[in-house]
Order: sequence, then C-alpha cells, then structure tokens
Amino acid sequence: MKKYLLLFVCLVCGAASFQPLLRAQSIVANPMELNYRFQFTTPGYREAADPVCEYFHGKYYLFASHSGGYWSSTDLAHWAFIPCTTIAELEAYAPSILVRDDMLYYIASGTKIYRTAHPDNDEWEQIPTKFNLSVTDPAFFQDADGKVYLYWGCSDKDPIMGVEVNPLDGFAPVGTPQTLILHNQAKYGWEVQGDNNNLGTSGWNEGPAMLKYSGKYYLQYASPGTQFRVYADGMYVSDNPLGPFTYLENSPFSFKPGGFIGGAGHGHTFQDKYGNYWHVASMKISQRHSFERRLGLFPVYITKDGTFREHTVWTDYPFTVPNKKTDFEKNDLSTGWNLLSYDKPVLASSFQLGFLPSYTVNEQVENWWSAQTGHSGEWLQVDLKKKQEIRAIQVNFADEDFTIRAPHPLFAYQYKIEASDDGEKWRTIVDKTHNTKDAGHELIVLTKAVKARYLRITNAKELPGKFSIYGFRVFGNGKGDLPKPVTGINVKRNPDDTRRFSISWDRQKHADGYIINVTDKSGQLLNSIMVHDNQYEGGWFNADSDYSFTVEAFNENGIKNNIK
Repeated sequence: MKKYLLLFVCLVCGAASFQPLLRAQSIVANPMELNYRFQFTTPGYREAADPVCEYFHGKYYLFASHSGGYWSSTDLAHWAFIPCTTIAELEAYAPSILVRDDMLYYIASGTKIYRTAHPDNDEWEQIPTKFNLSVTDPAFFQDADGKVYLYWGCSDKDPIMGVEVNPLDGFAPVGTPQTLILHNQAKYGWEVQGDNNNLGTSGWNEGPAMLKYSGKYYLQYASPGTQFRVYADGMYVSDNPLGPFTYLENSPFSFKPGGFIGGAGHGHTFQDKYGNYWHVASMKISQRHSFERRLGLFPVYITKDGTFREHTVWTDYPFTVPNKKTDFEKNDLSTGWNLLSYDKPVLASSFQLGFLPSYTVNEQVENWWSAQTGHSGEWLQVDLKKKQEIRAIQVNFADEDFTIRAPHPLFAYQYKIEASDDGEKWRTIVDKTHNTKDAGHELIVLTKAVKARYLRITNAKELPGKFSIYGFRVFGNGKGDLPKPVTGINVKRNPDDTRRFSISWDRQKHADGYIINVTDKSGQLLNSIMVHDNQYEGGWFNADSDYSFTVEAFNENGIKNNIK
C-alpha cells in the first residue's frame, strides 16, 4: 500500500514530465465513453449494465444489457458501436459471450443461444439447443480441457448455480445443476441492501462470472443491488469449476462507493492482448429509473497469494490504458491530473428549480444542472478562482426532459468550450459545433495544456429536451500546496453489528476530500474510498474479518501521503 500511494504522489507531482508518454497511450475516465442508448419508457433515460468483454480475432467485444447492439475496440479506449437485429433476445438482460472454435457464442437471461464468426457484422444465427434450463444472469466459462460450464443466479433468496453443458450436443446440461453460492448477509455486510448496506434485508446476489487462474477457479458474483452505490463484486475460489467454493475474505474486490460516479458490480474480469487483467462493471445513476446505469473499466491485479484486487478509487479521473504488459499492483495508471473544478463558483444562462448550476461541480452524478430550454446559446461557466493549467475536461450530459425513446438513431450533442483569463475575453479551446459522435460522457484530452481561469460550455443546436449536465469536470495541475496530513483519526466498530464501522478525523484546511484506505490483517490494501466530508460510516465489512484504516487528504494540487 505504501508503494502504491507513493507512486500516486510521484505521478501527481511530476505529471508534466510524463506528458510525452501519455500522448503515446490512450487516456480514459469512467464512465466509459459509449453511446448509451435511451430506453423505451417515460421518463426517458439511458442505460447500459451487466457488461461482458472478450478478446476475439484481434478486437475486444463488449456487450451490455438493453443497448441495441454491442461495441468493438482494438485498444479498450475507443469503441465502435455495432447495431444488432439478428439476436432476437437482445433486449433480455445480462448477456454472456463465449469464444469457442473460432466462433463467438451469445446467451442472455432465458434459454436461446446464438453464434457468429463475424461479430463486426450483424450476422448472428440462433443454434438448435438441448439447453432446457431457463436461467437469469447467465455466464459461460470454457476450461482448458474444452469443457464448458454455465453459471447463473439473480435473486434475494435463491443461490448462484452452475452446471456443465455439452456444446457438441446442443449445450445440453451434463448432470444436475449445483448450488454454488448461498446468501450470507449476516456475515458479509456488503450483501445487505441499502445505499449504505443499511436496510437489513438480503441483497440480490446475481451476475456470476468465472475465471481460472493458476489452476484455481474464481467465481465472482454481485450484490446487493444495482440501484445502490455500494453495488459490488465479491469472489469465491475452488479447485474445481463446480466447487465446493470458499469465500475470499478480500470481498468485495470490485467496489467503488465514492467519487463522481459510484458502483462496480455485476461485472466481468478478462485479459487484454498483453496479459493485463481488467474488470468491466455496472455503475449507478438510478434517479429517473433504478436501471439508469453506465459502465466502468477498472485495472485488476492478482497478488502472490492468489487474491484479485482492483483499482477503482481514481478511475473517474483520467487514467491511461497501456499498450504493453504492465504491473498494475505497482501502477494504478493515473495520469496524475487533479480535479480543478470541485466546488468552484458557477454561473449559467438559466436554470430550473432543483437543477442548480452548482451541481455540475459537486462530484455527485445523482444530481445535475438543467437550463430552462434546449435552445442553442444556453451556457454554463466555471470560475477556477485563479489561472490554472488545464489538461482535460470531462463533459457529462444529463439529457433532462429528452423525448428520445428506443429504438432511435445515435444522438450527438454539439457545443463549444471557451476559456478566458478575465471572464470577458473568450477564446475557443474545444469546438464540437459540428460533432456527430454520440458521447454523453466524453473525456476531452487537450493536445496542449491551456492556462485559463474561466471555462464556458455553450450549446450549439436545438435539443429534444433541456441543455443539462451531470458534471463539468476540469483536470490539470494545481501547482499549489498540498493539504496537511490527516490527524485525529477515530475508528469505531459497532459492537452490536461488527459489519459496520464509523470513522472520523479532523477536517484538514485546504482539503477537497479524503481517501480512506482499508487494509486487511496482513496490511494488504483491500479498498480505497473517496469522500468529501471528514467522516464515513460503512456497513459493507465482513463480520469476522480484521481491518485497519488510514486516511489521506487531497486537493487540486495532489494527495498528502500520511504513511511513513
């Protein structure tokens, strides 16, 4: 953990010197930059969730629920959308794909299976099957000996199940389905429903996925529910693909309750073409509808003792997607750029009650600014309070009152971003006035750093709704003083419910927020949580596990490492 934190500080302090390297690689930020589809219902909202990703014939193919198609990429950063009509069950939830014998197989919740040799084209065929089990949240897995297994489960009562299937005999089940993971919310707090695992009811254990590593079988599953920021993935391990399985104490290994956008559940772990491990997962908005969701991409590493760990805390800040084998245990991929726009003064051309301009800089995707109209000329302005070195801008459009419904063609926002030193004389630094790309969440990495105090984004087309923004996020190098080391840390474990901890500390001057680092009894980093207050209360812990905590303060200039 010390090495991880020191590395991040070094990146923050020396971002400018890394610039040539960053330009040679792809820089991204969560949520992933995709054309999230509007759904069929009213009010209108976008959705993609329950992702699965595999490398096939030189490309990555990414599938997600209710998306009207899927995506391909050569680098995990730039994605091309492939509309699909030949999969009749494309509107079923929780897709899974299997690479086998130069074919890509597809199944979603239900019984029907499709395949194609050319996923860049809409040429899927339904295959005759003997698979007679109607499953929810299915997941394929092929072992090294060629045997294929199917896992499934989505319930607040029923277990995660699995069975071998025979692809040479219509994917007929081989033997009896086995019970693999039972609910155990009394021991594992992260399986309890609620925004803070606080409702006392069993979560929805769902979305299984299998991965084999070093002769062991790792079965992951999600809980407690997609509508909560604490939506996460945990893991069990076995010597056999159908168990028995043993709970891994570092669960949940995929967890992101804080930051601009939270959630890291119902995901899929895969290897890239260089051998690096990644996790794609569902991220939560859940305001217009509980299924209003986005996708996140997270680096994964595996420790010497065979446990999976994941970087999530900084992944809604810019990070690099490497083009070679990289040690993710020592490198969290951060660019070292800091958030310059947090809680800064904001002006707007207009706003609706309940949709304030300040919501664009409060680091909460669950609320947003909306202008009174969608007319060309509506604008939002952020004052960074001093001239800053700006490296990137993430624009997150909120689609307020949009009338678009599925099925629909891709929709592209058109706008411009201007910079100013005094708020009076403006120069255009980003021109998207003729944009044709559907990207509701777009990270714009500037080819050359811009120095300015004010930024203004202006709508350039008539919209089928209001001009509205979840977050107008500005990244760069503050070049000021770091906050002071955190003092007065007080940790209390609830004696009546050992799944719950409360932590508080002294508020640090000039701090924008804090990173809580949670370690296990051996000192290994389990999870890091971003908060903007000087206290935290969480109920996601294992009742019988031991934990330690450190707290670091950060601001627009970097993070203060307390560890000696």
